[in-house]
Amino acid sequence: MKRIYLDNAATSPVAAEVREAVEPYLAAVFGNPSSVHSYGQEARTAVEAARETVAGFIGARGSELVFTSGGTEANNYALKGVAYANEHKGRHIVTSSIEHHAVLEPCRFLETRGFRVTYVPVDHDGLVDPDDIKKAIGDDTILVSVMHANNEVGTIQPIAEIGRIARAAGVYFHTDAVQTVGHLGVNVDELGVDLLSMSAHKFYGPKGVGALYVREGTVLDSFVHGGAQEEKRRAGTQNVPAIAGFARAVQLALQEMDSEAERQTRLRDRFAASLLASMERVWLNGHPTRRLPNNVNVSVDLVDGEAMLLNLDLEGICVSSGSACSSSSHEPSHVLVALGYLPEQCRGSLRLSLGRTNTEEDVGKVLAVLPGIVERLRALSPSSKPRK
Repeated sequence: MKRIYLDNAATSPVAAEVREAVEPYLAAVFGNPSSVHSYGQEARTAVEAARETVAGFIGARGSELVFTSGGTEANNYALKGVAYANEHKGRHIVTSSIEHHAVLEPCRFLETRGFRVTYVPVDHDGLVDPDDIKKAIGDDTILVSVMHANNEVGTIQPIAEIGRIARAAGVYFHTDAVQTVGHLGVNVDELGVDLLSMSAHKFYGPKGVGALYVREGTVLDSFVHGGAQEEKRRAGTQNVPAIAGFARAVQLALQEMDSEAERQTRLRDRFAASLLASMERVWLNGHPTRRLPNNVNVSVDLVDGEAMLLNLDLEGICVSSGSACSSSSHEPSHVLVALGYLPEQCRGSLRLSLGRTNTEEDVGKVLAVLPGIVERLRALSPSSKPRK
């Protein structure tokens, strides 16, 4: 049975070209980039070349890029680094109610350390109103953090407009761009951000490597202490193979990102329309058009999302019921709750995220089997029985 992978928002398969780029740094070029001998300098040259490649991809300079272990570390570094370095100016942070846990949890941690966080709401489509950000900013605000696109429902936020508001207020602005870098054009100056998080494995690079863009002049404390790596901003021996793979993934994205986004958007729209037409009591979550090219998130009434996921897996179709980072939780999605759905409505959600290998035939297979799965599960659901 052919397996169909439709969970690319959780992670993507490492591209063959990326695997080839990584291999030399696992064996032949194995030196520590901090070593002064030729082995070390060969590795250092690779790291610095990768830094320029990744930074240039987002319109930044190499000196403004800090390599991290991924998006979670980059988000933690941005929030905690700015908070502790600027607490003499204020202890207030503004974020949105639908951020990834890698932003929400650092915010909650900072609240236990005396910082104050405002969680700005979103509308039913998952959009942040820039006016709400403006109203939330006060004299003691030091940071605004709003994700570029939501990882569950795919809604793309008005980051450039929020960036202008933050700049006018003299407040640092961070965006979690883990879901957009490598899929959409991202330019730090056009977005008006001071800090931006990204992760390689979301666009066919290796797991365990990401980066934080830090605009020159942005004041933040070091997050990991130890050696002098990353200009003393992030201690620890750099993961040279993964960093080389990160840069190769960026080069691939430069070649095919625009055409792939166009292809996936067409496939996404056909997929979403057909899903809604094939079943009753199904609705699309997130903004209908202002969304990631690869994201289809639907809620199916009177059906448990995990049950749908397991039944689809038996058919060889791999999807998600929400964020991979919270898949083990039995709590309703905080994103869907923020959009105004009741907890019981949230439990019937599916996230299907397309990748470069997905085809019309893959979509057709899902459309052929999902309605039958839903019908069977509804027949078994006590909620679908008429009340006496």
